[in-house]
Amino acid sequence: MFRSHKPRSRGFTMIELLVVLVILALLGGIVGPRVVQHLGRAKSDAARLQIEDLSAALEVYYLENGSYPTSSEGLDALVRQPQSAKNWNGPYLRKTKIPDDPWGRPYEYVSPGDHGAFDLFTLGADNASGGEKDDRDILSWE
Repeated sequence: MFRSHKPRSRGFTMIELLVVLVILALLGGIVGPRVVQHLGRAKSDAARLQIEDLSAALEVYYLENGSYPTSSEGLDALVRQPQSAKNWNGPYLRKTKIPDDPWGRPYEYVSPGDHGAFDLFTLGADNASGGEKDDRDILSWE
């Protein structure tokens, strides 16, 4: 009449585990490529914003000094006074180091530029001129 009430330990069956793994694999196959696509776009957007910030700092430099830094002085003139800048009132950036592009390379700066007073750009993830979709060059003159 008396039954022993032993708690039965119950685990997952192999089929249940396989079903969960299949569902996770399907979700990973659908979500994974989307995440990678957005990551590439986020880096391009970050580069665009940095180029706009650097361009704005170059404009302030120009207003105070009457010219843009030369190509040889480079963007470094925004954080350290070059000898040619008599009215330098910098640094023109919040940080004392020029940021690299989101792919870890320095931004390209040419002054005088082919497309304006200066050309400021990055070649994107492939580090080659041109590119498609999220791997296009990010240019200050576009």
